[in-house]
Amino acid sequence: MLPEFRLESYFARWEFAARYHLTASDAQTLSLTELLALADDDGRERWESLTLGYSETYGLRALREAVADTYDTVEAEDVLCFAGAEEALYLAMTALLDAGDHVVVITPNYQAAETIPLSVCEVSGVALRADDGWALDVDAVEAELRPNTRMVSVNFPNNPTGAVPEVDTWTRLVRLCEERGILLFSDEVYRGLDRGPALSQAADLSPTALSLNVMSKAYGLPGLRIGWIACRDRTLLARLDHAKHYTSICNSAPSEVLALIALRARDRVLGRNRGIVADNLPLFDSFFARFPDLFEWAPPRGGCVAYPRYLGADGVEAMCADLVEQVGVLLLPASIFGSELTATPTDRFRVGVGRLAPGEALDRWADWLERR
Repeated sequence: MLPEFRLESYFARWEFAARYHLTASDAQTLSLTELLALADDDGRERWESLTLGYSETYGLRALREAVADTYDTVEAEDVLCFAGAEEALYLAMTALLDAGDHVVVITPNYQAAETIPLSVCEVSGVALRADDGWALDVDAVEAELRPNTRMVSVNFPNNPTGAVPEVDTWTRLVRLCEERGILLFSDEVYRGLDRGPALSQAADLSPTALSLNVMSKAYGLPGLRIGWIACRDRTLLARLDHAKHYTSICNSAPSEVLALIALRARDRVLGRNRGIVADNLPLFDSFFARFPDLFEWAPPRGGCVAYPRYLGADGVEAMCADLVEQVGVLLLPASIFGSELTATPTDRFRVGVGRLAPGEALDRWADWLERR
């Protein structure tokens, strides 16, 4: 049985009750009217003539073609769509792993990345180096490999830290997995919100790697519940397709068309969202600069979340709890990102920098800190 999902339980209590959601992990969403305004003629016709029957298990052909266009070497036949990234992650870990397997997972992470494989097989963790800008240590990953290691699971740009490895480090990890015959499961849901040149996607670099993505994070469209795995090993995709028959079976037809519209307009959608992050970061820089005795802050290298350190004597758990209860500003404390696999920092909290107009929330937070 899977353990309580700490993040989702915390959000169940506060996400829609708090006045200021300052820890959102997705970019600012679009309204349906705004998204449809981006549609080309084909997309508009598909939307207006849509019938609400079952759709293909693999996903609408045109959608898979649009997804494939976001890669360099992937074709539509290398793409399998899911009801969000969570379904894709769950099925990849349960359908591709057996009880005798071993998995290596980086920490800190999105909880499901470790708890789902832990429900199947043995799992080891490798911590990103917090004192070195959350650097990925490939030597440490290699040291954890065993003869039965089936998969290495990573997430870059990372949630919650915003870390992105150097290109040579990333390439070395991909090659290590390929040489050892190990599946690389790469969660790339924040790709497109990179602050510098984007890393090549795992599915482009290796024919056996699995690249996970979704419309929820960089595109800011979580309500569509459309995600996918790209992998050039179609035998692996077929196993995931068979597993999907026991979960969602197929995706929402309206969501597929809306995702198609967004992907065809991805330069505008992602450009807008990168612009929001770029406009917001100076506000966060200024906020944290006001309180140097309370915070250590570094902006994310990619994505729209960051993981600052809290230095206050009351501790980060109390700070986050008091802040949301007294002022309505929601943050995620370090306990949400604790790991069974490695030690993880206990003095951090997640902030989101991808939503419009965070200034009022930052002002309320600053006033609260000064009153204390």
